[in-house]
Amino acid sequence: MSGGSERLCLLITGGAGFIGSNLVRRLVREGRHLIVNLDKLSYAGNLDSLVGIEVAPLYRFEHADVADGRAVARIMERYRPDALLNLAAETHVDRSIEGPQDFIQTNVVGTTILLDAVRAYLRGPRGVRANAALGDGGFRFLQVSTDEVFGALGPVGRFSAASPYRPNSPYAASKAAADHLARAFGRTFGLPAIVTNCTNNYGPHQFPEKLIPLAILKAENGRAIPVYGDGLQVRDWLHVDDHVDGLLAALFKGEPGETYVFGGEAERTNLEVVELICTIMDRCRPAGAPHRRLIEHVDDRPGHDRRYAMDIRTTVARLGWRPTARFEDGLEATVRWYLDNLAWCRRVQDGSYRGERLGLLA
Repeated sequence: MSGGSERLCLLITGGAGFIGSNLVRRLVREGRHLIVNLDKLSYAGNLDSLVGIEVAPLYRFEHADVADGRAVARIMERYRPDALLNLAAETHVDRSIEGPQDFIQTNVVGTTILLDAVRAYLRGPRGVRANAALGDGGFRFLQVSTDEVFGALGPVGRFSAASPYRPNSPYAASKAAADHLARAFGRTFGLPAIVTNCTNNYGPHQFPEKLIPLAILKAENGRAIPVYGDGLQVRDWLHVDDHVDGLLAALFKGEPGETYVFGGEAERTNLEVVELICTIMDRCRPAGAPHRRLIEHVDDRPGHDRRYAMDIRTTVARLGWRPTARFEDGLEATVRWYLDNLAWCRRVQDGSYRGERLGLLA
């Protein structure tokens, strides 16, 4: 889903990251709208994730930082976008433990600058042209966030859009602040903001510091696969393609001021995920089997949340969206993608990350 027949200009921040690059590639392939990708190309943002679309007639790349107000204002004025989808973020909890300042700068300061730039843009002398594709014909600011803002669940229950915010890591706190700012700009200034919160994503082009690509590459290289603590932390896994579907549904069907939550309805413990990866690796790389021998329990992450899960019933009812990927199938396709794209993995790491443990307190 990407709107009606009218051509729009969609400004996507963080479009060279994991979720952002999957979203950008989808929209550019469809060829309906002008897609402007604003990314500062930090360690996890890489143009190698967008190979093949660079010369597409309806694609533009702007190398800029969302925390650079002048650059953001210049890009807004140049392209006059109909919507801004904010996927620019520092995302890894372990890194936020080691260096929380970077997360505040991008996730809090950067989001504030984007919101303020949109506010000035909407008040500008030329205004914003009407778009029937965006519901009531107005601009949209889509703030893309995480379930981690809600804190941790016990063994039962699920988060919803009405759940209180109780972030437990610097990363989660920075995303919670960004969500609150988007909502506050909506209430105070009438800025048409929509907030989305999702569960753990997986799929192609994810930076190899995250659990699934890290486990795949460790297994491929015959190295120990680290599992934090007892490995019984539970996550709900959402394929990135399903998440992209959800973001586009929120953009084109959602109402300003509302929050929509996305989950894959695929709760698994971290240990189960790693064991399934090992089983798939046994089929793909039988010479290294059994790969489960590589699993190694290590010291747990400080403040590690025990369980996340989303209640997506309201989102399904309001947006007509639901996840379609079966986790076991999606994970096997993901493993095979990484094994087929080892050169991509080497290029995007490029000395910035070699699979080392992050986030341990001194």
